Amino acid sequence: MTEPTPVPDHAGGGADTVAARPNSAPVTARERGSSTNGHAHESVRRRGLALAAEAAAAADGDQRSGDEVEAGIVALWQAFGERRDQELRDRLVLHYAPLVKYVAGRVGTGLPSHVEISDLIQSGIFGLVDAIEKFEPERGLKFETYAMQRIRGAILDDLRAQDWVPRSVRSRARDVERALERLEAKLQRTATDAELAAELELSLDELRELFAQLQMTSVVALDDLIGAGPMQASLAETLPDDRAEDPVAALVDRDSRRQLAEAVERLSERDRVVVTLYYFENLTLAEIGKVLGVTESRVCQLHTRAVLRLRTKLTEA
Repeated sequence: MTEPTPVPDHAGGGADTVAARPNSAPVTARERGSSTNGHAHESVRRRGLALAAEAAAAADGDQRSGDEVEAGIVALWQAFGERRDQELRDRLVLHYAPLVKYVAGRVGTGLPSHVEISDLIQSGIFGLVDAIEKFEPERGLKFETYAMQRIRGAILDDLRAQDWVPRSVRSRARDVERALERLEAKLQRTATDAELAAELELSLDELRELFAQLQMTSVVALDDLIGAGPMQASLAETLPDDRAEDPVAALVDRDSRRQLAEAVERLSERDRVVVTLYYFENLTLAEIGKVLGVTESRVCQLHTRAVLRLRTKLTEA
């Protein structure tokens, strides 16, 4: 049997090259390309399977790692229960520290802006340490649930300790707020003092006394910004300083002193001496009389004349 002869590609033609295969039909270049693509797809499929196997192995490793961590915490609790060692307690504190940040964030959402979350976290750490010291693993309780209650309690206790307002007043303030909400929802307008007093079953005098007590519970931070745009400033910058010098009064006083000095300069020499010794040197009329060599009554007359002349000159100015 005669073998097929290969047909070479022409420069401009697109004829397929025919290869000879024993006992088989000729295979074209397009068919060889399809075979190559099949091998590529097979390689991609195998690579995908390998990646999937690696991912499954990693997930299994993470599961084993999580189990190992859990087993380590259980062993740490057992060792701490036996020895009560401070180093073991510190390791437990580090492990459960994220609970403190979580609880502090939850508690801080309902507090004024001037309360720092870092202060709440610091208080919560003491609650966590107390929870670790008092926790009994053998009772089968979950530590996270128990610790969150202790942490929250420690934060609230510290906040109450820093509050100068009695708890009874805080409770009355909440009662007033709830009463106002009920009245405004029912009346669809702002409630009057008489209506609020009736809702709280108080007299008007008792309600006003309660308002005076509640005024002490309203606190704002001095660094809070008020206003908008270029007029924005902190609250501390808007508070008056009673000890500061009044610039208007200082200007008026300076101008008055200048006018008085000019008026004194225009007095006669003897009148000027009397005024200077009496008002600036703090001498008595008798002492001035000895200096001038006249009687005390004469000095009194000179003083009266000098004051009248000064008053006239200042009035003219």
